Amino acid sequence: MIITFPLDSESIRLDHFLCRELRTETRSAVQRLIESGNIRVNDRQVRPSLKLKGGERILVEIPEPVAAEPLPESIPLEVLYEDSDLIVINKPAGMVVHPAAGNSSGTLVNALLAHCSDLSGIGGELRPGIVHRLDKGTSGVMVAAKNDHAHQVLSAQFSVHSTKRIYQALVYGNPPLDSGKLEGIIGRHPTERLRLSGLAQHGKLAVTRWRVCGRFGRISLVELRLETGRTHQIRVHMTEAGFPLVGDPLYPDGGRFNNITDVRLRKLITALGRQALHARTLGFVHPVTEKYLEFSAELPPDMADVLEYLERVIA
Repeated sequence: MIITFPLDSESIRLDHFLCRELRTETRSAVQRLIESGNIRVNDRQVRPSLKLKGGERILVEIPEPVAAEPLPESIPLEVLYEDSDLIVINKPAGMVVHPAAGNSSGTLVNALLAHCSDLSGIGGELRPGIVHRLDKGTSGVMVAAKNDHAHQVLSAQFSVHSTKRIYQALVYGNPPLDSGKLEGIIGRHPTERLRLSGLAQHGKLAVTRWRVCGRFGRISLVELRLETGRTHQIRVHMTEAGFPLVGDPLYPDGGRFNNITDVRLRKLITALGRQALHARTLGFVHPVTEKYLEFSAELPPDMADVLEYLERVIA
């Protein structure tokens, strides 16, 4: 495709002009095409910031999306909603979202590559657009994009924290208040490489609102609403507030599990094998229809078993 920049037009950046002309491409996609040499001006490779002055001959070659690693894997998914732009799933605990060292297969991305037959490409690659993550041990509602436009719009919503994100957690302890707000800087723990902490020298502001939904002696059921989306945010906030998540393998419980004498309850908590945290509700504005959508998923069986036992025996 050849586009000629009109002689009588006002000067404009190359990437801005092409975003206007190539309506199917995002600005970031256009910039990648320029930097890779797929877009040339007067047969020269240029920068996205090049100012067009008039009469330039712009050659645009948009390559076909190429298959990206990882490979598709036929893994069952609980799909809550799906259309040509996005998919909403209920992620099971134990599933890693994106391939990484030590988790090259069996991830949500592997499953989505096999499930979605209508991916149009994210950044020129045939892959789903992951706009937010849940920890491996956290279950619940997630959304993924199928194309660049949906990925860009959804990512922006998560970036400005306009999405509705409500979690449920089982925590050790009995909060003295029924609700409250936790806020502060979260960054890398000063001595524990895998953990994050409010004691970090550098970090980002994190805000979590919480509400007690049930009190069962040594354990409480808490609903949490994120106003920000930092890594391990709920786990850090609740641990440092004195109410660590039940079963969390990374953040210390201060000996709370060892203080439980009920044999059946100890077995149920051990069977969790992960933090008792579930992403219950996710709400966002659809990137194309601009309608508000909201999805919820009930507690998974492992957490539900613990809660049912607490309600029956301890409440």
